[in-house]
Amino acid sequence: MDEELLAGHVQELRRGTVVLAALATLEEPRYGYALLETLDAAGFAVDGNTLYPLLRRLEKQGLLTSEWNTDEARPRKFYRTSPAGAALRAHLLTEWRSLDTAIAALDGDQS
Repeated sequence: MDEELLAGHVQELRRGTVVLAALATLEEPRYGYALLETLDAAGFAVDGNTLYPLLRRLEKQGLLTSEWNTDEARPRKFYRTSPAGAALRAHLLTEWRSLDTAIAALDGDQS
């Protein structure tokens, strides 16, 4: 299979799931770099150039809250899923599971 073609489709598939992954992970407050590490450790690699604009957009939409921690030498902005973000996460997770079930049925995998 053409590696470039595959990479493009994998990127497209992942792009739609980054919001769900971020909302799920940010139930506990984290700063951006820690979120990148957490997602990567879970096998969900995301580039910082993708994640940081996403965090700002989700915050602007009211799906995340943030606060600055200035206790350390370098201030860090911590993000957390807002109540609206938690509600969206629940809806997206339900939709994700429904799509997974549908794809499994189409693929003939009934496990």
